[in-house]
Amino acid sequence: MISLPPTRVPDSQDAPAIRWGVLAPGGIARDWTAALHATTASRVHAVGSRSLERAQAFAADFGVERSYGSYEDLVADDGIDAVYVASPHSEHHDHALLALGAGKPVLVEKAFTRNAAEAAAVIEAARSRGLLLVEAMWTRFLPHIDVVRRCLEDGVLGEIVAVEADHGQLLYPDGPQRLADPALAGGALLDLAVYPIAFAHLALGSFTEVRATGVLADTGVDRSETIAVTGPSGAIGTLSSTMAAKTPCRASIAGTKARLEIDGWFYQPNTVRLVDTDDREVDRYDPPRREHGLAYQSAEFARLLSSGATESTLLPLDETLRIMQVMDEVRAQLGVRYPGEA
Repeated sequence: MISLPPTRVPDSQDAPAIRWGVLAPGGIARDWTAALHATTASRVHAVGSRSLERAQAFAADFGVERSYGSYEDLVADDGIDAVYVASPHSEHHDHALLALGAGKPVLVEKAFTRNAAEAAAVIEAARSRGLLLVEAMWTRFLPHIDVVRRCLEDGVLGEIVAVEADHGQLLYPDGPQRLADPALAGGALLDLAVYPIAFAHLALGSFTEVRATGVLADTGVDRSETIAVTGPSGAIGTLSSTMAAKTPCRASIAGTKARLEIDGWFYQPNTVRLVDTDDREVDRYDPPRREHGLAYQSAEFARLLSSGATESTLLPLDETLRIMQVMDEVRAQLGVRYPGEA
């Protein structure tokens, strides 16, 4: 009888403690810091913003020792071991290079940059300096995704035939203004579609074909897209995202022997169900906890930094670059361009 393998992801509390600097104290930085402080031994030591008052408010809320009114002052702080870049996508390239130039290892929020050319430049800067660099695609580091990874490695599903994943949130037109702004690399693709794309990339490997259709917002960013991809074995992926409606946010991987199903919020700590070819659930994995999922990527980063590694085997930099290339291709097919791109 087929069954799910156990996860190999250790408890985030067991990772070494490091001192973080937070660059740009927005909403995602607040969620990330809350998870870090709740379920790891690491702490945010300093925070930097273009507004000193904003940095000070963040520091007061989370018990952070130092606050700075510029990013340059933050990355120059000798008391931090690494920098978490949490600014808008449009700024990731410059802010990651700023931190790397100061000799700091960097965790960069996803999507990694606006485009593949910017991603390649950041990766080259880290490699040339021998510094740890990781994309904060937090889903890749979660226990339930390691169960998925082990199923793929062990051939539990047989030959992979099809992958499906969707991610839709009601964020437009009344959500964050940055999502409608081309200058801030807004749209559904970099915020939402990156999750289904990264999930399919894990299951299928590098895509040999990408075909996208979609609808644009009045501002010129992508509002919704459907992406059909093909893997090197001939397996297909059907991926979709929208920022104009809440969708089920499910994911599945179907093979000749069985399939995996993740129902709702597939990219968060979740249950994985193993279903046989007669549609019977034969096994399931339930996560140890469903809250503070952002902590797992930070714990992995701390382990990597303590071991002297310069990238993660769970999300290698070359894969981050390939996923950015896929998103470049999707944007080209949809006719979306961000101001200032080469």
